[in-house]
Amino acid sequence: MIVLAGATGFIGSAALEALARRPDVRVRALARSPGTAREGVEWMPADLCDPGSLRGVCEGATALVNLASYIGRDAERCHTVNVLGGAALLSEALRAGVRRIVHLSTAAVYGNIPHRGIEVDGVAPDPVSAASRSRLESEAPVLAAGGTVLRPGLVLGAGDRWVVPALAELVNRVPASWNGGRALLSVVDVGELARLIDALATVPDPPGGGIHHASHPVPVTSAALVSALAAEGILPEVREEWPWDLCLERLRERPGRVTERQFSLLARDYHQRADPIWQLTGLRPTPTPLALLPSAAPWYRAHLARA
Repeated sequence: MIVLAGATGFIGSAALEALARRPDVRVRALARSPGTAREGVEWMPADLCDPGSLRGVCEGATALVNLASYIGRDAERCHTVNVLGGAALLSEALRAGVRRIVHLSTAAVYGNIPHRGIEVDGVAPDPVSAASRSRLESEAPVLAAGGTVLRPGLVLGAGDRWVVPALAELVNRVPASWNGGRALLSVVDVGELARLIDALATVPDPPGGGIHHASHPVPVTSAALVSALAAEGILPEVREEWPWDLCLERLRERPGRVTERQFSLLARDYHQRADPIWQLTGLRPTPTPLALLPSAAPWYRAHLARA
């Protein structure tokens, strides 16, 4: 039995799909409201804001996969859900004798420091948002318990309501190739990330705990990412190249939801070395980091049209 927290979320639903495909695995899916009934999946009501609701959720389980998080701007809720709720769920797992723990964090813990090809903590974590600070704080008890922490970069795919929608807004506000489009970015398709999570939760001899970057091992340039989205009719085509100072000037002239800090994460180097996790799990990634983008294109086009 694998306990999966956050099973109705963007990444959680993909992980549930991957786990549920295994005929020899049963999943206890935790959510405030149950999802679709399916064979091999037991839905159990649970809320990380209510530690009492977590009592007994890990009984009889072999692994805990915690993909639940709050990523909004409410600092108090970030702490309640990501730090206190995550710790309460972990404590319940340890009380039930669960020793295989997989916990989802984010590469955004590195803050706004541009970097290329870093190993884990190759630059000191310096999160600048409440969500990223709380997610970094949530890592410590998992690591102390011998668990595995995953830090993915930009997660793409059907259900993504942040990365590509943010790019769509930014291309409208700053209609150019940002700083020549040379920035290297770590990206991963949500289905590929789910494969890594599935392997860590189910392989007979799991790799030891610790922190791992969990993106495609090959980075993509910001220009290549925008061009691939344009080729699928998701974003408009960009023809001009603007230097960074001009990009920031235009961004400030046209206010929007995406902040300057978030623009920096998408337009400057933000690449973490991720091939170790693929080697540890024995999985092969897709040939290119954007190979699965066409399958998500219809969802993106429909989502952006509604927005």
